[in-house]
Parts: sequence; structure tokens; C-alpha cells
Amino acid sequence: MKFEKIHNKGQAQLFQSPVLEMLTKTHPLVIWGMYMPVIIGFPIYAANHFGFTASTIALLFISGGLFWTLFEYIMHRWVFHMVAESERATRIVYVMHGNHHHFPRDRERLFMPPVPSLILASAIFGLMFLIMGNNVFVFFPGFMLGYLMYGSMHYAIHAWNPPFKWMKPLWRNHHLHHYKDEAKGFGVSTTIWDRVFGTMFDLKKEKEDKKKVEELMFKK
Repeated sequence: MKFEKIHNKGQAQLFQSPVLEMLTKTHPLVIWGMYMPVIIGFPIYAANHFGFTASTIALLFISGGLFWTLFEYIMHRWVFHMVAESERATRIVYVMHGNHHHFPRDRERLFMPPVPSLILASAIFGLMFLIMGNNVFVFFPGFMLGYLMYGSMHYAIHAWNPPFKWMKPLWRNHHLHHYKDEAKGFGVSTTIWDRVFGTMFDLKKEKEDKKKVEELMFKK
């Protein structure tokens, strides 16, 4: 979804209704507060009610976090950037993700807002339960921690410079995705799947456009 002008101020208006518009915004701490009880409580519940050992909990939790990275890539590449062939589909894509490319400095829409987030998380939990049974009480918390880390990483990439040198490829990969080529650089929390699926930028050859990168960053 290409835009003639990327806005460095303000935010998109997604709905005419002030109530619906308010429900499209959130703060990272709200989402962390929503899911931390699940991330902490579900494994404890699994240990107390199903007799899961510490090693089983660790394995399932880490597996859930790793699975998130693949889910993140699939959603970003094939759902958030799907080719819309109708006006309605274009509208859906814009509400889901296009507005972020249009207004990359809008920090209130870097996490999925609470209501759709809870609906989607509940649906994913239900599907996982059908597939893996009680194991979901540990796998799902790892998956959701992966989501929180992804959202926080996304926020950090737009807000600050990388705090460590080894994190710079993550920052550059996402910046290039925004201003150079939306068909590459879909990974945010990791570049592993971009490398696997051949959508990784060649960072050795790509030059950093400092002005465009600054335009994507929040005001200090």
C-alpha cells in the first residue's frame, strides 16, 4: 500500500464515530497489563492442575515464543500486506496496517488495541487448545510474551536508535521496509524468517537514508 505522502505528524482517522476511533488506540502498558496475568498465571495453573514439570513448562513456553516469530512474519507479509482487489478489502488493510505506513509516528497504534486484541487472542487460544489440549496453558503464554516483545520492539524501533550494535540490523530492516520496499523486511522482532523466505534486505549493500529514518522516528 503506497502513499504519495507519508505523514510525520498526526494520525489517521479510521472511523467517524468518536467511540470507535478511541477503541483503535492504546498504550503499550495497557496491553502488557492485560496479558501479564495470563503469561504468569496459566503456567502456574498448568503446574498445579496438570502436574507439568519445570522442564516441560520451560520447553512449551519457549516453543510458544519461537512460534510467535513465524506467526508474526506470516501475518505481516500475507495479511497486513495482502493485495486488496476491492474497495472494502483496501479499507480493511488500511485499518489493520496501512495507516501505520501512512502515519508511522502514530505511537498510539503500534499495538493492537484491547478489544480486537482480546478477540483475536481468544480465538487463537481456542484453536491451539483444539490442537494441543492442556499444553496450550503453557504454550500460549510463551506465544503472548512473544507478541508483547514484538510490540515493544516495534515501538522501540520507531522511538529510539538501537541500544546495542547487534540490534542495528533489526532497526535497519524495518526502516528499509517502511521507506524503501514494503515487499521485504517483514520481520520486526527477528530477521530469521526474512532470511529463510528470501525477503531480507542486503544490509551490506543498502545505504541508510538518514533523513527518511529520522522522519519515521517519534519526536524527542
